[in-house]
Amino acid sequence: MAFSLRLRKMNNEEVHRRVCQAAEILGITEYLARKPKNLSGGQRQRVAIGRAIVREPQVFLMDEPLSNLDAKLRNQMRAEIILLRKRIDTTFIYVTHDQTEAMTLGDRIVIMKDGYIQQVGTPQQVFETPKNLFVAGFIGSPQMNFMKAKLVREGKGYTAQVHGIRVPLGEEKSAKLADKGVKDMDVILGVRPEHTMLCFGGEESIEGTLRVNEMMGSELHLHVDLDDGSTVILRIPTLELTEQQRANLVYGSKLRFTFPEKVVQLFDPKTEESLLF
Repeated sequence: MAFSLRLRKMNNEEVHRRVCQAAEILGITEYLARKPKNLSGGQRQRVAIGRAIVREPQVFLMDEPLSNLDAKLRNQMRAEIILLRKRIDTTFIYVTHDQTEAMTLGDRIVIMKDGYIQQVGTPQQVFETPKNLFVAGFIGSPQMNFMKAKLVREGKGYTAQVHGIRVPLGEEKSAKLADKGVKDMDVILGVRPEHTMLCFGGEESIEGTLRVNEMMGSELHLHVDLDDGSTVILRIPTLELTEQQRANLVYGSKLRFTFPEKVVQLFDPKTEESLLF
């Protein structure tokens, strides 16, 4: 950690102060006398961050610093970086392919594809109002479901017709579409797996065939085939289902689902841009 400071011919007292300060921030004071081979993977990651901290830079550049760690250690280090950012009032530029890291670590996210910026915004903004199909599919796990739909203008409002059901759009979405002069057109309707709901009554809903039922502990991931050959994923909390309802969710069974209007995203199939951005 002190090597770069000694190269600058910094006095020993200042070197010692900076190293001890960085070690205290990172919680590695007791390991300062150890050789690298005697450190764990997480401790080595902290030392690497410490080498940057002691230089007191105006900007930290991190290029996938957690990519080589196992899942448990990656979660631990992610939490430590969040705490580190609170202790050090410095800008972090963090490069990652892991959208979970981007959502949890970033104040603002820059999403890129093929070297071009697709969208810049807060984690909540890019999650709730993706600018295009790429952003919508990249953020979220499992990714957003996409279905072919027909957008129809009805008076001052709009309705999305998808797989035999009508989804009336609210005033806010209708106003955005009207301001853009959107007319009746084919669209791609997007809805996130966690925003879907199983239907057991007579309400208007979409029917599909259950292909895969993944038990994830607190929720089920249901892979459902629709009548046009496409597949959607539903995330259903297990607490919302009775034992009998869960028992009926077997391969090949028919089920019905719906979703609220407020979570609907609409995209132009030609440009792949959002009609609601």
